Amino acid sequence: MQKQTTPKIPTNYYLLTSHIITAGAVIFLLFNYFFKNDKIAYVDSARILNEYKGSSEAKKAFQSKAKVWQANIDTLTNEVKSAIQKYEKSIATMSPKEQELNKQLIQAKQKQLADYQRAIQGNAKDEDGKLTQRIVSQINAYLLKYGKKHSYKMIFIANQSGTIAYAREGLDITTTVIEDLNSEYLADKK
Repeated sequence: MQKQTTPKIPTNYYLLTSHIITAGAVIFLLFNYFFKNDKIAYVDSARILNEYKGSSEAKKAFQSKAKVWQANIDTLTNEVKSAIQKYEKSIATMSPKEQELNKQLIQAKQKQLADYQRAIQGNAKDEDGKLTQRIVSQINAYLLKYGKKHSYKMIFIANQSGTIAYAREGLDITTTVIEDLNSEYLADKK
């Protein structure tokens, strides 16, 4: 019977293996040191827009302007209705020339009302866009400052279209951000 001999492993193999294990451990420790403490969070954009006091106050200011616009539209509408009623009551006593002049007057008032309504719709859309942009800019500036202050690597924004499908509990910082944002807003108003 022949004696089986096991191949002799060179000592360089053990040295190489120990270097690989050491390098792996160093890489693992460096990765944990640099990346394990990365703070990542998200905020719910709809909640912030709804609960931010700056946003609600801006909405109130917009609604005040909208009430004035609507009051002007109501006044013009009443003028048109009144002119039509007056025309209908006195049509029998008017000459054909007076009837034509009154029709033209009513048409002019209707056109004025329609033009004003279109202008107001355009103004309302522009005003709403400016308001929204101003509020979003304030919130984004605050999130930038908040992220730097609390050493976040990244803060995501969740919205209704589902940009974040899942997040571990504790990553939603919306409530804290809203509280701090509102505190800062109220302090700035003083």
